[in-house]
Amino acid sequence: MSQPLQDVIKEKYGEAARRARSAERAGCGCDCAPGASQVGGDPVTSGLYSAADTSALPAEAVAASLGCGNPTALATLQPGEVVLDLGSGGGIDVLLSASRVGPTGKVYGLDMTDEMLALARENQRKAGLTNVEFLRGEIENIPLPDGTVDVIISNCVINLSADKDRVLREAFRVLKPGGRLAVSDIVVRGEVPAEIRRSVELWIGCVAGALEEREYADKLVWAGFTDVNVEAWRVYTVDDARQLLADAGIDADVVGPAVDGKFASAFIRASKPQR
Repeated sequence: MSQPLQDVIKEKYGEAARRARSAERAGCGCDCAPGASQVGGDPVTSGLYSAADTSALPAEAVAASLGCGNPTALATLQPGEVVLDLGSGGGIDVLLSASRVGPTGKVYGLDMTDEMLALARENQRKAGLTNVEFLRGEIENIPLPDGTVDVIISNCVINLSADKDRVLREAFRVLKPGGRLAVSDIVVRGEVPAEIRRSVELWIGCVAGALEEREYADKLVWAGFTDVNVEAWRVYTVDDARQLLADAGIDADVVGPAVDGKFASAFIRASKPQR
């Protein structure tokens, strides 16, 4: 990840961690979707987890949730599995995964933001989970040996990397043969004018470049994965981004056809071959 981009991400997600500690909803790490709270919640981060998912979690873990999906449900985790969450933030998906894999399993959370790691470890302590370990590091350089993980999850983080090919190669490296990748991320669906894409991505992905659906799938194949599937499940309309476009001096009614339905939250699945 390039240093300027990394610094911006650390700053924004550090601030999100501080807001979560003060019981404010963190949003997506930026000042996303202005006015969203008045219209039923940020359409990217709202409604991702059920009350049953979150009822046993520390409030700060829920408040720091910055994702665009629920990869713990997507992954169908089994008791005894070893799981790695890329960009684990305040730890919501790590804690949910730890409950699913049970005491014979293990869940690693990897994050590069000190404030998020401190918050996640405090949330782990409050949840009383011992099968969890939070690691400091970058998703482009995973600090784990080859072939040690059964499942990799991630929640709206890979889109933030400036070197997605390296992220996916690293994910492939640390997975065991037959291991699974199950992530939630933002994707682009078709052509979008560059200036509009940049403005919408500031809202939807905060600071970085979402991949087009086909490109995401191709990169997974190039990294060595098989059984690749990219499934858009929550498609965003121009009305979702209307306030952000207005703040950027863009008339939503004029650019609507270029934006409407072109950005989505997606479930991305893939497997590492057995041999």
